[in-house]
Amino acid sequence: MPPDKKTQNRQPFGKRGEHLVAMQFLLMAAFILTPVLPDRSATVFFANTLLLRWAVLIVCWSGAILLGGLGSHRIKEFLTPLPYPVDHNRLVTTGVYGMVRHPLYSSQLFAAFGWSIFSISLSHLLLLVVAFLFFSYKASKEERWLTQRHPEYADYAKKVRKFIPWIY
Repeated sequence: MPPDKKTQNRQPFGKRGEHLVAMQFLLMAAFILTPVLPDRSATVFFANTLLLRWAVLIVCWSGAILLGGLGSHRIKEFLTPLPYPVDHNRLVTTGVYGMVRHPLYSSQLFAAFGWSIFSISLSHLLLLVVAFLFFSYKASKEERWLTQRHPEYADYAKKVRKFIPWIY
């Protein structure tokens, strides 16, 4: 008898990356709640770079919305908050997944980069570096699981960048 959906994908708690999801939410909360340091809002440099900073913010947030939206839509049948792939998943390598392997993680990094530049915040830039390292670790763990399930993932990973199209 085939297992029902409730018994599929059963792993002991923590074996599907639950701790990584909790850490991701903590990191997001820290980014949102962290004050802009140092505060440069009263400087001439801050005033003189306003248009450039707005342009960077708009480009980064537009990219984040596109990456996140297209990435979520493309895998909506398999989407879960956990990095462990669901039993009924399939490998998606087209669309936005033909540009980056982890568009949902990329979208968060792009949004954080845009805010860090817009606010000229070293505190947020530091958290962005931490987030980049965290997402790189989380993606690597997810990729090991995907490679176990889809051996062709290794070839896909050689052709498509992890977070930033054509760069990284």
